[in-house]
Amino acid sequence: MNRRELTAMAQDELAQQEKFRCRILCCMSTPCISSGAAAIHAAFVDAVKARDLTAEVGEVATGCMGPCSRGPLVTIQTRGGDDVIYERVAPEMVGPILDRHLHQGTTPSLDGRILPRDIPFFAKQEKVVLAESGRIDPERLESYVASGGYTALGQALREMTPSEVCAEILKSGLRGRGGAGYPTGFKWQRVQKAAGDRKYVVANGDEGDPGAYMDRTLMESDPHRVLEGMAIAGYAVGADRGYIYVRREYPLAAKRLETAIKQAERGGLLGNRVMDSPFNFRVDIRMGAGAFVCGEETALMQSIMGRRGQPVPRPPYPAQQGLWGAPTLINNVETFGNIATIIHRGADWYAGLGTEKSKGTKIFALAGKTVNTGLIEVPIGISLREIVFEIGGGILDGRDFKAAQTGGPSGGCIPADCLDTPMDYESLAALGSIMGSGGLIVMDDASCMPDVARFFMEFCMDESCGKCGPCRGGTVQMHRILTHITEGTATMDDLKNLEDLCRMVRDTSLCGLGQTAPNPTLSTLRYFRDEYEAHIRDHHCRAGVCGFDKALSRAV
Repeated sequence: MNRRELTAMAQDELAQQEKFRCRILCCMSTPCISSGAAAIHAAFVDAVKARDLTAEVGEVATGCMGPCSRGPLVTIQTRGGDDVIYERVAPEMVGPILDRHLHQGTTPSLDGRILPRDIPFFAKQEKVVLAESGRIDPERLESYVASGGYTALGQALREMTPSEVCAEILKSGLRGRGGAGYPTGFKWQRVQKAAGDRKYVVANGDEGDPGAYMDRTLMESDPHRVLEGMAIAGYAVGADRGYIYVRREYPLAAKRLETAIKQAERGGLLGNRVMDSPFNFRVDIRMGAGAFVCGEETALMQSIMGRRGQPVPRPPYPAQQGLWGAPTLINNVETFGNIATIIHRGADWYAGLGTEKSKGTKIFALAGKTVNTGLIEVPIGISLREIVFEIGGGILDGRDFKAAQTGGPSGGCIPADCLDTPMDYESLAALGSIMGSGGLIVMDDASCMPDVARFFMEFCMDESCGKCGPCRGGTVQMHRILTHITEGTATMDDLKNLEDLCRMVRDTSLCGLGQTAPNPTLSTLRYFRDEYEAHIRDHHCRAGVCGFDKALSRAV
């Protein structure tokens, strides 16, 4: 497909959309499907057919719209009108919704189900990667192209050299969204300059943090955006083959990616002579078994090559020797989701978002004890307070904020005193946490921090691959001490041993899983040490969570 054919496809799709008086966008991401969205989608399809409205009403199964806790979600678009989002849609609402928007009927019963677009949950966001999520059909190439899809790839192939593409990404200030925050442009340049007859591009979609679903949602909602970013990367670094690594727990994401790959190949946007250029680029999907350690890049590559998913020492780094010994570029799915926009709108525009050292936006999976939970995309540097109390709507049931866990089991707990901290790489690191891939769990005053640390340590202990001794044995010993603390059987010597073990595991483990496993424990010890001491000295859990406290009260 050349530039002219791409433009014609976009125009045809937009013209088709203009024919409809009304378009129904049903969110069919995994969170909404789990709340009954499939039945709502089917009800709208049946109602449109029964009323003989197929020529007037367009129906689209979209991806994530954001406020996942309020699903099923449906957006209604009318010619010349503003979009209207309905929350918690039930089958009996389908008919009244159609009447309201086709016949301007008055349906007061629906007013309480409309989500205003000017509420902070929407107004405080800055959508770049998720710009079309919840608006396009993720299973139709035409829908993506009509939103401007693949124009950035065409622009790169026609107007830029590979070195210029790398320089543009570097200038944008984009940093890896998988957790480490390494400058993306530097990584691309290293792979481009590496010697090798063959090079690879890998998209890391192995998202395993508890409560995190940013990558899954992007792959489900806008798969062509990921593919376009990978193709641009392949052109920039000189690779002709790409792999998307997806965990097997994400069947919908894998299905939609597979559909998108086939569509792109048929359209000449992947495969041989991409967009009638000399550039060749093929993409395959590799399914992971769900091991958390395979989010680490060397373990991920081992898994792609059919080996046991365990990390290997670095150097050499993947940029020099990756898949099958060839230079390999590995970026997180969200990182690739930024690429097309940077090329299309320019590095200067992108660098205008965020902070001086942390550019752009970040997607977070806001979960826990806030009124609003779901997927959000915000400028990097927004304060934690704004996320929790404006976007999140505050703490449920009027309780007090206690802490927020960022970065999943590799991150740390941020206390109330630090609510005004900017959410950027440097500020979070200074607090003993990390940005991570974007998990954000908010806790209220009913949370016990030693128990929170025990939970995350149990996760790391179970997910340790066992290759290196510090992680294999250290996580077990740390979990054992944390369990003793929450059971009221620990001593102050145990607390000292716990801190020593944390430092040892952090400093001597082979890969990032072991190196960051102590973070939740260290951060809770830093900010909530009094709770640990109350468990040990007073046999008292202030939150009333730990079982020994209840047993003691019964005995008294």
